[in-house]
Amino acid sequence: MKSKVTLSLLSIAAVLLIACIISVMEYARMSSYVSDLVAEDISSINTARKLASLTNAYNLDILAVVGDEHSVSLPDFNEDAFMACSDTLRASTLSQSISSLTDSLLYAYSAYMLTSLELQNVLVSDFIDTRAWYFERLQPRFNLLNARIEKLTAAIYKDLQANSETFESGFYRSIIPGIVAVGVGILLVLLLLFFVTSYYVRPVYKMVASMEAYLSLDKKYTTTFEGDDQLRQLNDGIRALADENQELRRRISALKKTSERNEPEDRQ
Repeated sequence: MKSKVTLSLLSIAAVLLIACIISVMEYARMSSYVSDLVAEDISSINTARKLASLTNAYNLDILAVVGDEHSVSLPDFNEDAFMACSDTLRASTLSQSISSLTDSLLYAYSAYMLTSLELQNVLVSDFIDTRAWYFERLQPRFNLLNARIEKLTAAIYKDLQANSETFESGFYRSIIPGIVAVGVGILLVLLLLFFVTSYYVRPVYKMVASMEAYLSLDKKYTTTFEGDDQLRQLNDGIRALADENQELRRRISALKKTSERNEPEDRQ
């Protein structure tokens, strides 16, 4: 009896423990994977912002030179930093569309830089209006470059949103084993309750009822049930003791009756 109850409780504990371990492992795996993607998205967004900052600063420097009629020096552009940021975006493990947008950005960057190199000749030329060159030739290329950077940034933000939703759905997916385990645990508890009630509680009630009938009404102890555990041994022992006690009572009662019949004969 003890082994059956213990085995049932251990089965419930094992199911809950296994489900808990699965939930923790699944959540840790999903959390680590999505966290890396989110961190890479955030890093890519910062890189795209740096590209926009570099090009905006350079374009404003060119505008300052164009506005100064006496300036003949060209502004400096940190091309190494720009290319390093671009290579970082191209080497990232983000979606293929982001890689394509990075390539498109580099094409716009090349067109803008080639046009900006005309500034030296524009400044020394007596026939070219520097401001007209800036607004009619250079600014459209800058606008195109800036639009490509914004489009790239928007794509990275979209990828970040998708990864965040993946993390949320992964969280709910990771708790499914726990929910299943709780359901299975409740089912096993109900089965254990049915098992204990059917095989132990009810037999005990039958034994008590039969014992009360035996003690108060002197009825024969007749409770029997199948099984091979200690409860059946106890019931068999009680029935054997009750039968022996009833047999002993009958013998004592018979002896008393015999004794009562012999007393009048002895007096005669």
